[in-house]
Amino acid sequence: MQYVEHIGIAVRNLEESNTLFSSLLGTMPYKMETVESEHVRTSFFRKGETKIELLESTADDGPIGKFIEKRGEGIHHIAFEVQDIRKEMERLREEGFRLLNDEPKMGADHKLVCFIHPKSANGVLIELCQSLKDPETKA
Repeated sequence: MQYVEHIGIAVRNLEESNTLFSSLLGTMPYKMETVESEHVRTSFFRKGETKIELLESTADDGPIGKFIEKRGEGIHHIAFEVQDIRKEMERLREEGFRLLNDEPKMGADHKLVCFIHPKSANGVLIELCQSLKDPETKA
């Protein structure tokens, strides 16, 4: 793992939360997108080297909808940038971590992602992220 790529925060209302975080951080989101496969709308803020991802569920039964129903709004995950997601997944499996994905999948911000089950990481959902170089080839 190279560094903390972003901190994901589950929110009920993305527009209201964008206003709140814009005031808090003194900057507007630099990117907004929908990830249909995860039933989520996201916005990203950058302050220095730190990135914050706000996540709003687009379906009550989506991962963020279930999270908010159970725990309320708040920190959802911590994401780490990795150089080779498949190698890192294999290393973590060998170390005994339980992964939520057998293979990496497309996530927000043009990244391949995989999640580590919170029960394997002291209750914290960990996301592995690998930036993709070429949007056309996704490699």
